[in-house]
Amino acid sequence: MIGTVVAGLAGLAGVILGGWLSMRGQDRMAQREHERQWRDVRLRFYYDFLAAHRKYVAFVQEPTARISAKPHPRSPGHLMPLFDEAGRPYKEMLEAGFTAMRLVALSPETVGTAVRMVADARQLAAMRATCSATELPSDVFRSLWEEEQRFLNAIRGELGLQPMERDPNATR
Repeated sequence: MIGTVVAGLAGLAGVILGGWLSMRGQDRMAQREHERQWRDVRLRFYYDFLAAHRKYVAFVQEPTARISAKPHPRSPGHLMPLFDEAGRPYKEMLEAGFTAMRLVALSPETVGTAVRMVADARQLAAMRATCSATELPSDVFRSLWEEEQRFLNAIRGELGLQPMERDPNATR
């Protein structure tokens, strides 16, 4: 009789252990799937932000772009660019992409570089309000592209990838 009880308890312990191990495996799989989905969401939002940033900068460089500027209400000494109806969608896409990206970013470095990218793009637009597209200073573009490189490397860091060195042969 004791042998039967021990055999029954051993069988029950095996079922419980097997069930527990199965649940742990399913939890791990669910966690990996959740992380993969969030990685995909973050990549999509990062891509959308980068695309909106590039489109904003491209619009600012258009010879036909009509941009004006006024003093920034909260940043003395800085100008705030204002766009006409043709430029407003570019500004709205950049602002929406920037906000969405900040919602999903994992690191303060990613957000910080994006903040500087947007600030540089706004500065470029404010400068464009007072000069032609061909008169825009190259140092502003250099800062824009350097911040973009930092942003890309921050994203790569979030993904566990090595940073990319800037191509020394790049024309920017």
